[in-house]
Amino acid sequence: MEQQDKSQLIDHAQEVRTGELPDLQVLGTYLAKQVDSFSDKINIQQFPGGFSNLTYLIESSGQEYVLRRPPIGANVRGGHDMEREFKVLKALEGHFDKIPKAVFYCGDEDVIGAPFYVMERVKGVILRNKVPKGLHMSADDFSKLSRKAIDQLADLHKVDLDKTGLNALGKGEGYTERQVKGWIKRYYNAATDKLADMDNTASWLESNIPADSDSTFIHNDFKYDNLVLNPSNIHEILAVLDWEMATVGDPLMDLGTSLAYWTEEGDENALKPFNISWMPGNMSRQEVATYYAEQSGRKLTHLPFYYAFGCFKVGVICQQIYARFVAGKTKDPRFGALIYVIKACGRNAQKAIASGKI
Repeated sequence: MEQQDKSQLIDHAQEVRTGELPDLQVLGTYLAKQVDSFSDKINIQQFPGGFSNLTYLIESSGQEYVLRRPPIGANVRGGHDMEREFKVLKALEGHFDKIPKAVFYCGDEDVIGAPFYVMERVKGVILRNKVPKGLHMSADDFSKLSRKAIDQLADLHKVDLDKTGLNALGKGEGYTERQVKGWIKRYYNAATDKLADMDNTASWLESNIPADSDSTFIHNDFKYDNLVLNPSNIHEILAVLDWEMATVGDPLMDLGTSLAYWTEEGDENALKPFNISWMPGNMSRQEVATYYAEQSGRKLTHLPFYYAFGCFKVGVICQQIYARFVAGKTKDPRFGALIYVIKACGRNAQKAIASGKI
């Protein structure tokens, strides 16, 4: 399985655009001076998938690491704060064991053109837009995995804010209102097309903001492709990845985002590549919500709101990327297709609002 994992990395690597692959000599020399376990001879390869931060495999002295940096041309002070993500991982050490070990942070942009951090690589299977070649997953496998994933989300929301120091990440109180207003503002700042479903969802959300249910540590991007699974026991989660949007806030807003990514068989095809939860055996969105409520002890009184918000938020994230494509800042064809995802997100939100169901 390890050899297969490595071949997938190479065979399905992203197209590396000019300037995206760090200079091996410069990076190797720098890391060798900063980290004892590094030599100045390194190999590097970009991981496949993803629409946000760039992620690379680094091999040095017989060990494997992962380097994360912001996208080329991104506003680093916006949603791509590498130092913040590094500090989150360090704070979680000893309190939440499903994380890669954070090794080193570099704020010097002269090294590779942007801030970055290095963490140890957790080897395993990552479920992206399809089950990896050579791996069979039955309906029973997905049934068990879907429950394990929600167990992990519920456990994450139990992390002690005071003991970890993670309470410094955000204000907590008033989180839901700030998020709704913030994501609406982001949407209109990046708007390109007139989309009635997104407009109507924005108006409804702003008029129906519930009081915060609680204040916990939240991931904000919890879905299958951010989980590393044990190839020998595919239901076992070895690590949770991509902590760039983690903060302190209402855990039901976190659940809402996960539900928005949790596609079902009947959903539009544009949404299915984002999470293969639509495959047979997975819980439905309602089953996910019910199971989360059982595991967390939380009441889901305003569930359609949290789901509609999640749909809108995912749509906004895609809209921000799509706007870069429309402006000619990237030519990646994946980004051009995101308009269909945005429209589908708007339609799903409106269905939930009209029916009161997710």
